[in-house]
Amino acid sequence: MHNFMECCTQIVRETGHALLQAMQQGETRLIGAKSSAIDLLTEADEMAQHQITQRLREAFPDHGILAEEGDQEAEPRDYVWVIDPIDGTTNYWHRHPAFCVSVALCHHGEPMVGAIYAPRMDELFCASRGGGAFCNDIPIHVSRASHLDQAIVATGFPYQRAPGSDNNLVEFGRVMPLVQGIRRCGSAALDLAYVAAGRLDGYWEFHIKPWDIMAGILLVREAGGQVSQVRPEGAMAGAGGILATNGHLHPALHRRIMGKAVEHAP
Repeated sequence: MHNFMECCTQIVRETGHALLQAMQQGETRLIGAKSSAIDLLTEADEMAQHQITQRLREAFPDHGILAEEGDQEAEPRDYVWVIDPIDGTTNYWHRHPAFCVSVALCHHGEPMVGAIYAPRMDELFCASRGGGAFCNDIPIHVSRASHLDQAIVATGFPYQRAPGSDNNLVEFGRVMPLVQGIRRCGSAALDLAYVAAGRLDGYWEFHIKPWDIMAGILLVREAGGQVSQVRPEGAMAGAGGILATNGHLHPALHRRIMGKAVEHAP
C-alpha cells in the first residue's frame, strides 16, 4: 500500500508542476473539444495524461489504466489506475486556480489509494483505504454541520446545454432555498476534496465519470463522510451521479435533490 501511495502522490505532484509551468509560460493551446463545444481539450491534457500513464506503466506493468482522454485498457485487471490528467480543464484554460490532477488505484473496482493535487494552491489531498485522509500531510475530517440551513454545498452542470429533465437546474432550485449557499467550482475532484476537508458540507452532480470522482470518493469516506449514487427522476441513461456529504446531512440532502419533503429532516 505504501508503495502505491508514494507513487500516486509523486505522480500528481510532478504532473501538477508541469501543468503549472506550461500555463505560466504560455506553452499550451486549445486543440479541440470532447463531449461538447464547451468540454475543452488542450495540449496540456494530452501531455499530462501521457506523463502519468508512462510512469504508471513503467512502475506497474501488470495494472490496467482508465483515463479521461480515451487511453484505457480493454482487458480487465484486478488493479486499475483511474486518471483525470486535468479535472477542471476549462478553469485551467482560463487560468482559474480551481483545477487539479486526480489519480486513484482501484482493486476489484474499489478505490484503495487516491491523490488529488491542486498546483495553483499547492494542496495535495491523499487517502488510503483504512489509513485516513490528509491535506499536505495534515489529517482532515468532514464538517460537523447537522442542518441544511447551516450548510454550504457544491454542484456542477452537464456540458450538454440542451434543455432537459436531467440538467440539474430543477435539483439546484430545490436545494438552494434550504442551504446557506451553493458553490460551483468546476472541478468534481476538488469539490469532493473540499467535502473531505470540511470546507464544503455536501456536493452532488449528475453525468459524472469514474475519473472525475474515484480519488475523491476515497477521500470523503476516509475523512468520515458518506458517498452514494443519485439519479434525477426521469433522467436519461448515463445521467446518474454522485452525492457526497459529511454524513449528517446525507438523508436530508438526498431527499431534497429527489424532490421529497425534508420538513422533519436535519
